[in-house]
Amino acid sequence: MSLNLNDKKAVVAEVSAKVKAAQTIVLAEYRGIQVSHLTQLRANARTQGVFLRVLKNTLARRAVEGTVFAELANEMTGPLIYSISVDAVAAAKVIADFAKTNDKLVVKAGSFAGKSLDKAAVVALASIPSREVLLAQVVGMMQAPISGFVRGLAALAAKKEADAGVVVGEVAVEEVAA
Repeated sequence: MSLNLNDKKAVVAEVSAKVKAAQTIVLAEYRGIQVSHLTQLRANARTQGVFLRVLKNTLARRAVEGTVFAELANEMTGPLIYSISVDAVAAAKVIADFAKTNDKLVVKAGSFAGKSLDKAAVVALASIPSREVLLAQVVGMMQAPISGFVRGLAALAAKKEADAGVVVGEVAVEEVAA
């Protein structure tokens, strides 16, 4: 189904808005994938906050024109699905994870913070944990010395209490007897 001029402008405006807020865009070729698998990919993308869409390449080129992702225009050939995310790794992670289970989805290129990425770089970006996981790891590393210190103090207090409990108990018995 062909789009009229107003529909094309609306698509370009929608995609341009997503691109302006994005940190990462990943392009993947989807030739030969069953509709049910694409539906599953879209559902995974939705849960991770990734804008995933099959677009006409000319409309996608217009959407990235004048942005930090303009270099991707050279890679926009063939049947592509566009993965766009505000999270730095989410777009790459959704595509790379799906490509592991479906060999017909081929990562073609990407861009992160204005830097072009080839297939290997997109896969490497996808292997980085998400922002939430990284923050949790940092907090865990910051808490580790403190919690170890607190456990050590608690063990020391318990030991002193156990040692003092025997002595205090004897003293208390002697004071009552006197």
